Amino acid sequence: MKKVISIIAFSLACLLSVTSCKKKDKDLSGIDVHAEENAIHFDSTKIAGFFSKYPDFKEFQPEINELYKKHDYHYIWYDRDGLIEFAEVLFDKVNQIKSEGVQNQIPYKGQINDLFYEAKEKSDPDLYSELLISSMYFFYAKNVLHGIDPKESRETGWYLPREKGSYVSYLDTLMKDPNLLKKDDSELMPLYYNLKKGLQHYREIEKKGGWGTIEMEAGVKSLKPGDSSKTIAQVRKRLFVSGDLSKDSGKSQFDEELLQGLTGYKKRNAREMDNLITPDLIKHLNVSVQDRIKSIVVNMERCRWISTDYTKDGEYIAVNIPSYRVRYFKDGKVKLESNVVVGKEMNKTVVFSGQMSYLVFSPYWNIPKSIIEKEIKPGMAKDKNYLANHNMEWNNGKVRQKPGDKNSLGLVKFMFPNSNNIYLHDSPAKSLFNKESRAFSHGCVRVEKARDLAVAILEDDKNWTPQKIDKAMHAGKENSYALKKKIPVYIAYFTASADEEGNVSFFDDVYNRDSRLASLLYKQ
Repeated sequence: MKKVISIIAFSLACLLSVTSCKKKDKDLSGIDVHAEENAIHFDSTKIAGFFSKYPDFKEFQPEINELYKKHDYHYIWYDRDGLIEFAEVLFDKVNQIKSEGVQNQIPYKGQINDLFYEAKEKSDPDLYSELLISSMYFFYAKNVLHGIDPKESRETGWYLPREKGSYVSYLDTLMKDPNLLKKDDSELMPLYYNLKKGLQHYREIEKKGGWGTIEMEAGVKSLKPGDSSKTIAQVRKRLFVSGDLSKDSGKSQFDEELLQGLTGYKKRNAREMDNLITPDLIKHLNVSVQDRIKSIVVNMERCRWISTDYTKDGEYIAVNIPSYRVRYFKDGKVKLESNVVVGKEMNKTVVFSGQMSYLVFSPYWNIPKSIIEKEIKPGMAKDKNYLANHNMEWNNGKVRQKPGDKNSLGLVKFMFPNSNNIYLHDSPAKSLFNKESRAFSHGCVRVEKARDLAVAILEDDKNWTPQKIDKAMHAGKENSYALKKKIPVYIAYFTASADEEGNVSFFDDVYNRDSRLASLLYKQ
């Protein structure tokens, strides 16, 4: 009877209140899970018939066969007392799957609901009900933990490696620690859970009606502190709705309170840090809450594609193309953060990973053939001194730029050999780092704080000091140095990020990839 009472109570709670059914704060460590000593055997030949009746779950047939073979064809979700409590918890998670940014609805939802809402005490559990719950588990694992097919993610320009774990084995892990259903950093990166908090916040804003459209008055190019305008009142209201201002005074004057809110908004969203309200800023503010929600969902999906192994060592370099930022992590903490310049639209920086193995000080720039054909040769045709004026020379039938302050790679480059011929490097064009949009390169990643990055990477190497690094950078002679320990480098593409409080940052979709992914996620 204890199972029947538990299930009835659970069902009533779900029917009467969504929030009471969430259990998100409940400690799940004491709930009933599968126990082999209390398990019931079934006829394995009957499994095939289930997929004839429920063909939409046929994609999970190999995993289900493997699961029950592993458990000697015993029931997992039922014991001799009925349905185990862990099955209820999983059902609750599937009912809340939209909070995970998943748009797909589970097939046969009505039958699954009836299974839980109308559960009765039975001496013999029903096999098809058992297999429905197993299918429900694999549906959850596929959509929440794994995401779309790797082939589809590659079509959106994502070439970071994706590793599919065994969700058969993972079920055993969950049975041992059901609290992992709420959060498991070994399966999903922390950014996923931060974005999940942000998703909840923006859906609450949507329920309240979102925000209105801000209109810039005709002939006004920008608004500065002290100015008065109805546009300013609209901006103030917009920042209040999104939580960037604690109150909406309704004032139409650009005062200190608004400036502080605006500064926080710009900093979080990597906008140009001036004190102005411009048409570009208005455009960013006017993106609807529905589109912001879609952006969060898209980037939660991208989180599913990254293996959590990348953080295991605590030392790695992460470049995010849309935010134009690179972060160097050491001992799991941000050691250095810098602006970067990435590839322009026709020379997109590729999303991939590599192992940084050496640094090159005072580098030559061996100019790619494509650039020679498109830029160097036309320049030489117009100016016979083009090569000399640009500190270039012929070298074995190719053109290279000599080391020096004007070298396009700057004074140091960071190498992680790859088929894309992409690396991080310094740049003499420092002014580009101050621009809001920084997609200007031929595909490589230019680092504003390249010297600081070199110092940070070699900090624990006794062969180097900051002074020696400076000398090598200005030696005018190329010098390579192999790192004692390779450093993982990840170049990723996230148009939304969030901190631990769920405060979301939105970045421009510089390569126009969000809409393609959104169409895959929202196609149903």
